[in-house]
Amino acid sequence: MSGFDEGGVYYSDQQFVGAGAGGDEAALPSRGQALAKFGEFIRTFQVDPKSGAFPYADQLARQKDRLRVDIGHLSHPVYGAPELASALVDNPAEYLPILEQAAKQESQRIQNLMEDGSDPDVKDVQVMLFKSETARSRVPHVTMRDIKPEAYVSKLVIVPGIVTAASRPKHKATYMTLQCKECRATKRIACRPGVGGAMIPRVCDAAALPGQSNQCGQDPYIVLPDRSECVDQQTLKMQERPEDVPTGDLPRSMMCLVDRRLVGSVSPGTRVTAVGILSIFQGKDGGNQRDKAGAVAIRQPYLRVIGFQEDVLNGDTARRPTFTMEEEAEFKEFASQPGAMDRIFARIAPQIFGSPDIKKAIACLLFGGARKRMPDGTYRRGDINVLLLGDPSTAKSQFLKFTSKTAPIAVYTSGKGSSAAGLTASVIRDPSSREFYLEGGAMVLADGGVVCIDEFDKMRPEDRVAIHEAMEQQTISIAKAGITTMLRSRTSVLAAANPPSGRYDDLKSAQENIDLQSTILSRFDLIFIVKDERSAARDMQIAKHVLDVHRLAGAHPEADEEEKREEAFLKRYIEYCRQNCCPRITESAAKLLANEYVELRAESKRAASADGSDIPAIPVTVRQLEAVIRISESLAKMNLQTIATEAHVRQALELFKTSTMDAVKSGLMDVAVFTDEQRQEVHRVEEQIKRRVAIGSFVSERKLVDELVRVGFSESLVRKGLMFLQSTGDFEYRRERRLVHRMK
Repeated sequence: MSGFDEGGVYYSDQQFVGAGAGGDEAALPSRGQALAKFGEFIRTFQVDPKSGAFPYADQLARQKDRLRVDIGHLSHPVYGAPELASALVDNPAEYLPILEQAAKQESQRIQNLMEDGSDPDVKDVQVMLFKSETARSRVPHVTMRDIKPEAYVSKLVIVPGIVTAASRPKHKATYMTLQCKECRATKRIACRPGVGGAMIPRVCDAAALPGQSNQCGQDPYIVLPDRSECVDQQTLKMQERPEDVPTGDLPRSMMCLVDRRLVGSVSPGTRVTAVGILSIFQGKDGGNQRDKAGAVAIRQPYLRVIGFQEDVLNGDTARRPTFTMEEEAEFKEFASQPGAMDRIFARIAPQIFGSPDIKKAIACLLFGGARKRMPDGTYRRGDINVLLLGDPSTAKSQFLKFTSKTAPIAVYTSGKGSSAAGLTASVIRDPSSREFYLEGGAMVLADGGVVCIDEFDKMRPEDRVAIHEAMEQQTISIAKAGITTMLRSRTSVLAAANPPSGRYDDLKSAQENIDLQSTILSRFDLIFIVKDERSAARDMQIAKHVLDVHRLAGAHPEADEEEKREEAFLKRYIEYCRQNCCPRITESAAKLLANEYVELRAESKRAASADGSDIPAIPVTVRQLEAVIRISESLAKMNLQTIATEAHVRQALELFKTSTMDAVKSGLMDVAVFTDEQRQEVHRVEEQIKRRVAIGSFVSERKLVDELVRVGFSESLVRKGLMFLQSTGDFEYRRERRLVHRMK
């Protein structure tokens, strides 16, 4: 007999309603029933009855204007209200306001219990829905490509994505007060939620005096703004996550509407999982008459967001991955094994032959160091940046492709097809409202992951300068079109580049081979010079490896499945280590590193002076000291250790010396071994050079080379002779290598 006094209409054939078309509607709870049951759920729900805690009542006591409700709790068969949860999923536009009204009544009840005397001023409560990982509920979890209008329109759905743009907040009326211009009668009407508006009556419906007709005329109403009620509303553009986009397809995007407390809670680049009502609206009319005629039945989909899986209002804007107890036990067992680090290195790009140091560097980049917050509120980055520079056909792009596939969050881009705005952020004008809004680029979308930039040398210099701030401070500052803001870009950068001539030339100095500014080079923690070495034994090994890869591709399904499982394990292990391990360097390791840093600086200076320059091509600065610290922390993180010991520092220094320090010393001093015939030719060139240049005199290098070429020597042979004489200390270069000075 519950609900007999709710004002419903009862009739004699009530028992036959279930057999008719209105059976489903009759099964839904009425408004009074829903209001009572929602209130009871908020008041009495407990996660653990033994704890004595009431999570939703406690939330309303702390935060009087908002309530986060887990749909899984509402669907609980014992402590929840499953029929209300089903009604909320199938008909959220009708039952969500009832839930908010019940929350407001409960908030008023709680405040009346807390305060004595006069009635408190109770605010409207915004209910934000989410679904926990372990909860069971009928809410569909769909991607943007799987949204079908016949199945999900006007239903509650969960859609993951990345917020790429956010408009300026606007004011949306919830109730409007109208006044007749003639009789001054007022009328209050409700506005539809979302992008919906309200229908203003065209005729005044105020009661006239008996015997008189209504003389107000047509369209007599005007809106009274000061007596209307408004809420904040903001438009977001949400795009598919890069890892969900099929190869060759463009990422799809969807318009999202947030209101009240959710306005301004997310910024471009934030990865969210939105819970909302899939709705439709009529888009802007087409340009010509044909488009307008065809667009009558066309509706655009949008998501009316009523909550995020993340608690964005409390700063949880990064979707943290969850791990089962079995996974955690497996990871800890793997980390405790003696050769865990070597097994990780072996799983980095197994299809690529050789390059063990580059594989170690990419493993360090994937795991990353520890991000630190200073007492003054600033941060020290923990992400590692790596540059691969050298000859073509040395698997640089394959390393980038592997990294973009293995990293939990990754964006792959090419230098020639990337602009400064595409990498950082751009300000775009909305075609409908003509307002400017912010749209994040690749480094914003990859926040918390890796950006792979191929053909780094082909980028325009002004575009490379744009990522300076993102690579070191890990923020992107925007001051355009009246928008001044700062976006987060906590990403690692893996870049691949070629020398200016296409191949690495041993007869040129490091400055000539590395045509990048020192400002960008100092931001890379590890720089590898990748050379295509010509060796018959090595060529045979590479040829066998490549042929085996092609020959055995797909031949053994069991081996392929095992490789896929190892890739999935490595990806999950990287996620676990990045989230749960934050090592720090020990005091003894810090002393060792300080002494080694001083020696590295001196070595860099000696290499620069031997090359005829005061400044090395690749500077060794304090950034490189921090780079070794980050590499040490990433090596400790691979074993889930909380401290980075001296062994980790020595391993990091070894990796740093084989990469960046070798690049510092590369160039003319690093050259090749001569054969006997070449050595005789070089001796003849040396004699000719000494015959033409007196001790203590200066000669133009270009003039000397041209003169010996006319005699019959090749230019490369002359340069080798000059290089050999410089290495022995007989000659030195002056004035930026334009003059040759004979010392002895």
